Amino acid sequence: MTTPPPTPQTRQNEQLPPPDPRLFNADLAPARERTWGAYSIFALWMSDTHAISNYAFAASLFVLGLPAWEVFAALLVGISIVHWLMNRMGHAGHRTGVPYPVLARASWGVYGANVPALLRAVMAVAWYGIQTWLASTAVVLLTLQIAPGLAAYHHNSVLGLSTLGWIAFLVMWGLQALLLTRGMEFIRKVQDFATGPVVWLVLLALAVYLVVRAHGDISLTRSLTGLSGASQAKESLIAVSLTVATFLTLVLNYADFARFTPDHRSYRRGNLLGLPVNFTAFAVVAVLVTAGTIAVFGEAVHDPVKVIQKIDNPVVTVIGALSFIVATIGINVVANFVSPAYDFANLAPKYLDFRRGGMITAVLAVLVMPWKLYSSALVIQYFLGALGAFLGPLVAILLVDYYLIRRGRIDVDALFSADERGTYFYRRGYNPKAVIAFLPAAAVSASLALIPVFDAVAPFSWIFGMGISGVLYAVVSRRGRIAATSGPIPYEMIPSQVRDGAAEEPVSPGGSGAVLAPVPAKGS
Repeated sequence: MTTPPPTPQTRQNEQLPPPDPRLFNADLAPARERTWGAYSIFALWMSDTHAISNYAFAASLFVLGLPAWEVFAALLVGISIVHWLMNRMGHAGHRTGVPYPVLARASWGVYGANVPALLRAVMAVAWYGIQTWLASTAVVLLTLQIAPGLAAYHHNSVLGLSTLGWIAFLVMWGLQALLLTRGMEFIRKVQDFATGPVVWLVLLALAVYLVVRAHGDISLTRSLTGLSGASQAKESLIAVSLTVATFLTLVLNYADFARFTPDHRSYRRGNLLGLPVNFTAFAVVAVLVTAGTIAVFGEAVHDPVKVIQKIDNPVVTVIGALSFIVATIGINVVANFVSPAYDFANLAPKYLDFRRGGMITAVLAVLVMPWKLYSSALVIQYFLGALGAFLGPLVAILLVDYYLIRRGRIDVDALFSADERGTYFYRRGYNPKAVIAFLPAAAVSASLALIPVFDAVAPFSWIFGMGISGVLYAVVSRRGRIAATSGPIPYEMIPSQVRDGAAEEPVSPGGSGAVLAPVPAKGS
């Protein structure tokens, strides 16, 4: 082991140079305002889990032939694994106070961190588009309920969407774009009081309505398709794995939110209530509604928008459509906007801030034509597998670096330094060890996820990727373990002159933080 580099604790009296403008702006600086308590984190998870896609995932397992109790058990196991991972990431995010692309500089290098950040951004852009399109279907439903004469504009196809579909999609896109310009604190307030609770009210009402209409004749133990015991066990394991794969995107960038928590208890309590408790309860309601549609409508309907449409009541249609529109705006902003906004801002902090990064995300979300990505259940399954294929290795590298290699000893101020002698500069700003660990793991994992011959293990590709990259990174980095790695991992927030300096400066107009006078960059 080598001698530990200077840490904030060992050089508190040393005056550091200002952060480099190629690595710093007010939105990437360590958080100084910590207003996300336990309820805000709980509301974050309500906003994220109350998505039409999550509802469809839980309902599709039931339609596939898993008895309801097995659906609940599988999802509970999967989300419990997610809960454990979120607490591990929350610890790092809370202590450092920086968003994911900045935290990744510790393991990937101050410039190399753009590699995992952009990979995560690509995934988020795709889901941002998918969620926007899903919400636009509710807009179409609402429009046709109010003005049936517009149905004539819903039968043509322009790049896969009807004229009315395009108008609805762009309306949703514009509404979200307006919300994005208000910053993180406004986003927190919206998800605290609107996006999460709204869907619960509508789904509970749907469940009660369908159970009453079915006279309570809903079985939680019967398989709809008569799956054998072995097949049920297989599908349950796949459900566990895909649940984790779905959330790996937010596991990776959970520091984006945990950085705003005032203490460890806030993110831990919020995670407990929002993940194992809320997610499983949401799955219960989704399955109850789906089972109710079989008894009431004679077929299994696993799309909540179509359930509302089948009730054929104008009031129900309007209320339901509006609630799903609000909910989708919430999940998109929380789960699919915040991360790429930081990721793109990290590319060129001198020119791109949080809001500009967010608008890049919004524009790209249109160009990927998300309705084609979401065209079938098989596409969803393979897309989730591909997500895990790349994200699993990235999660493992970050966790191994923070917990095993550094034991939580992160020099936050050095994350903003482009000095060639800096702790995280490595080789020209890139850490070759992270690349060595990532590439073979990603190749193996992607092959398992995407090559048809490996269909049987495709849903588990993220496990292979995470295991391979974690082991490789631990092996190639063992000589870099600092001497100060004995004893427990610290819990206190890491001191930072960058954060303290930001607190002394005025808040920048249109930014979420403050402006420091950065050191001039060579050649800039």
